[in-house]
Amino acid sequence: MPIPEDVTGDEIDKDVRQELQSLPKTLAEDVAKNLVMVARLIDEDPEGAYGYSRVALRLASRVAAVREAAGFAAYATQKYSEALAEFRAARRMTGNVDLWPVMADCERGLGRPERALAMAGEPEVQKLDKAGQVEMRLVAAGARRDMDQLDAAIVTLQSPELASSSVQPWTARLRYAYADALLAAGREDEAREWFAKAVEADKDGSTDASDRLAELDGVEFVDALTDEDDEDHDAAARDVDESDTPAKGDVEGDGEKA
Repeated sequence: MPIPEDVTGDEIDKDVRQELQSLPKTLAEDVAKNLVMVARLIDEDPEGAYGYSRVALRLASRVAAVREAAGFAAYATQKYSEALAEFRAARRMTGNVDLWPVMADCERGLGRPERALAMAGEPEVQKLDKAGQVEMRLVAAGARRDMDQLDAAIVTLQSPELASSSVQPWTARLRYAYADALLAAGREDEAREWFAKAVEADKDGSTDASDRLAELDGVEFVDALTDEDDEDHDAAARDVDESDTPAKGDVEGDGEKA
């Protein structure tokens, strides 16, 4: 797949660059460039990112960072079985537990919420940092909802991190998930309160909490011009065109004057 000229491969994280040092220099550069493209495209063009991840995987399947990138690209395109296999491979290579929550979410994607819940209770969760533990809580709550256990999902999300007034990178998503679970359980007033709290924490617009809040408040967003306005606008434009066009007699009359 083509690599843009502005991509050098130097953009990758230093830890990944260090992993690639086990490869011949030219090969390492090619792999690095493909990994840069995965990172660049995964949000806006996941299918494109997936394509570059497959190239990197063919070139260096024994590099953990490559397996991890391939996993995230597959995950972004909802290829959950493939993603899970790649994450497991990366974990075997590194012994790192950071991928545990996303591995559990792959189980959800494969229709196995019970397995995701089982993973939420494994010792690996205790080895996660705070962000990872919050992510695991979100996955577990999602699994409860998959199983139509709404009250259990709500309880799962109730935690010191949810109650804290401190805003962390995960705060908006945690509050949003809690609000959404409350709404699904028919607790609309509480849901509104927590959607508002999610909006306060969502500085970069990572959720649609503001839209959900507006919806609960009965606010409707409409286009500046309705279909009727468009028709009126077109009719007015036709009237202007016709008034600006001289009649046939006028043209002939002007010719006579000339």
